[in-house]
Amino acid sequence: MRVTVAYALPERQTLIPLEVEEGCTLEAALRRSGLLERHPEIDLARQAVGICGRVRPLSTVLKAGDRAEVYRPRAADPKALRRSRAGRP
Repeated sequence: MRVTVAYALPERQTLIPLEVEEGCTLEAALRRSGLLERHPEIDLARQAVGICGRVRPLSTVLKAGDRAEVYRPRAADPKALRRSRAGRP
């Protein structure tokens, strides 16, 4: 089955189409894709991962058409940013 592995940086996005067998986990797909070699800064033990925009555990089994994603840590808390733009403490 076909899935896509994705990782986005502020300046560019890496998308890797991948053919995997039924029962393949999120972690297995990320490792097979070569993404971790392309981006050595990725640490699966510390970074959130998910499928199609929803955080999921590495043990999640993929389905055909899924987009396996590695999420970067947030630079700032979105609520705090909104409060500061609104001029509230």
